[in-house]
Amino acid sequence: MTNLMRRLPWVVLILGTITLGLAPFTPQPHLFEKIQMLINGELSRGIDIFDLLLHGLFPLLLIVKAALSFKHFNTK
Repeated sequence: MTNLMRRLPWVVLILGTITLGLAPFTPQPHLFEKIQMLINGELSRGIDIFDLLLHGLFPLLLIVKAALSFKHFNTK
C-alpha cells in the first residue's frame, strides 16, 4: 500500500481532487452534499453511497499520501 501511494503522482491526486472531488462546483459539490447526508443519516440509497465513494476517492487518497509523506519526512 505504501509503495502504491508513493508511486501515485501528486499532480494526479491534486487534479483529481479539484475536478472530481469538487464536481459540480455549483450550487454545492456532491462530496459535501453526500457527507452532509451521511451525518444526517440520510445516506441510504446505493447511488448515493456510490456517489460518495466516487467523489471522495481522490481527496481520501490525497490525505493518505500527505500523511504518509509527513510521517516519512519526520522519521528521517
